[in-house]
Amino acid sequence: MAAAPAAEVLIVSLGATEGLRHGDGELCECLRQAGAEVALARARRPRELPTLALTDLAWALSARACATAALTRMSRPPRAIIYSSTTAALLWPAPGAIRFDAPASGNRPGRHGLWQRPLERRRLSQAPLLLPWSEGAMAELAPSVRRDAEALVLPVSASPSGPAGERDIAVLTYGANPLKKGLDRLLAAWRRLREEDPRAGAWELLIAGTSEEELARAGLDAAIAPGARVLGPLSSEEYRALLRRARVFACAPRREDYGIAQLEALADGCQLVTTPAPGPYAALALAHELDPRLVGEDLTRALRTALADPLPGYAARASVLLEPYSRGAVERLVAEELVPRLLA
Repeated sequence: MAAAPAAEVLIVSLGATEGLRHGDGELCECLRQAGAEVALARARRPRELPTLALTDLAWALSARACATAALTRMSRPPRAIIYSSTTAALLWPAPGAIRFDAPASGNRPGRHGLWQRPLERRRLSQAPLLLPWSEGAMAELAPSVRRDAEALVLPVSASPSGPAGERDIAVLTYGANPLKKGLDRLLAAWRRLREEDPRAGAWELLIAGTSEEELARAGLDAAIAPGARVLGPLSSEEYRALLRRARVFACAPRREDYGIAQLEALADGCQLVTTPAPGPYAALALAHELDPRLVGEDLTRALRTALADPLPGYAARASVLLEPYSRGAVERLVAEELVPRLLA
């Protein structure tokens, strides 16, 4: 939660997920590289609560306390504040820009967003600048907000993490928040593949980013899928090293707010097998353009196709499509467009 004594830009980081933490750290680095003085204030994780509405309230209160403390400690007010996520901005102590992967209007339907959605509309309308991660995130806003907002699409980057290794892993998936990620659907497809294809006995599905305990709480048991292995939580370096060895990254999300894991998989040379999903799923259109056979509800067929009949040149074409998501592209966007707008 510590903030610098003085800064031009204060980033209030919610950091509720690995993707949010990665995006906030990258933005901080890019702003500093562009010459801005930046302070990063991280909200404290609240205790687990039984509903999304209560969880969002706890995070919003934590973000407010974090921002208030940072502003109080600073020797002079920052010229700009960036709230990372609409949740971080809901109870803000002072207006600022809002960066978000998806709004509550899209990912908090019904009772899950009963109090968040109307307050979010107000905050988005009051913000001097909106920084959606994707065009899809902007499209989920209310028409009145989209019409009047000053906005800059600012992706979280996905660049290769290192030289590719031997592709000795058949399939890798990321299983944090397993039911939202559709891990149950992926495991069912994997079981069918093992039953139907004699070649599948030599293939293994590795599940990263979750534990057997978390899967058990979600009602899943990876042991019932032969050839599937749970790796547990991994460091970013360990996880990206696995991506460089994997032939396929597979997922079946029920909703996708951005899909940094899928973009990173493409950046590290994996084929992407995925079901379509609602939400601002940035990698979905890329996956369909690269090989439409690997995108659809029939995951078993898509997995078999990716492993047994891959299209040549897939990784090279993916690197071209990912150029707008490269670290260099994000750095240029921050230096040439974001900093002048923030500090004007």
